[in-house]
Amino acid sequence: MSEKTVTFTEGLTVPAIGQGTWYMGENASQRRNEVDALRAGIDLGLTLIDTAEMYADGAAEEVVGEAIKGQREKVYLVSKVYPWNAGGQKGIAACNASLRRLGTDHIDLYLLHWRGNFGLDETVELMETLQQQGKIGRWGVSNLDYDDMQELWGVKGGMACATNQVLYHLASRGIEYDLLPWCQQQNMPVMAYCPLAQAGRLRSGLMNHPVVNDIARIHQVSAAQILLAWVVSHKGVMAIPKAATIEHVTENAGALAIALSAEELLKLDNAFPAPDHKTALDVV
Repeated sequence: MSEKTVTFTEGLTVPAIGQGTWYMGENASQRRNEVDALRAGIDLGLTLIDTAEMYADGAAEEVVGEAIKGQREKVYLVSKVYPWNAGGQKGIAACNASLRRLGTDHIDLYLLHWRGNFGLDETVELMETLQQQGKIGRWGVSNLDYDDMQELWGVKGGMACATNQVLYHLASRGIEYDLLPWCQQQNMPVMAYCPLAQAGRLRSGLMNHPVVNDIARIHQVSAAQILLAWVVSHKGVMAIPKAATIEHVTENAGALAIALSAEELLKLDNAFPAPDHKTALDVV
């Protein structure tokens, strides 16, 4: 069975499931497991790794740096800059610090984590400078809604944005109203963070939902794998679930081979309908 891919930049195709690192690096006793999980993911073909200077105050980038040591060329590396660092000399310093923690001389895709202190024009200027310096390959954004993207498109150089990383899962479908269709029209991949929802009642409700579990039984897979397969069933969407154990990363990779039928997609759609009106962008 063919596995789903997403074309991320000109000529670059990656598996539609990558590896997220939010909450990694927070507990030194877990570091070995986290490094091993990321390395196992690379071996399984989950070669896009997403991190950020925010995660564990840079410690997640250090975990990633250890995991990719000696195999940097296999990985498509994504990191994110704080909004208060997303311009001028602060941005150059922030990128240099991320590069040191990651143990590399370049980040393949560098994202504005969310909008904040600098204007979009200043952030685009920073990204272009970092590209000219060879420190980043492409740049993109995170947590920007439809109106933000229209504003970015009006900024000189803004249309070079390579992706938008937003929260998206079966119980949070607001982006389907306007943001996702627009990104698809631009052939701009969307990166879905928290594709299994955050820990807590919502995640439990998704994992234990009878429709999700019925479909999982038919495919002889886990509920989590069905939820991931649903996210990446959408054109141009990739998921970046965190997996801090080899078992979890193996499960995530297995979701790439699951093809949900039109009938199954309809059942999920009926159980968790998309909003029929504009809603605020979900952010955690």
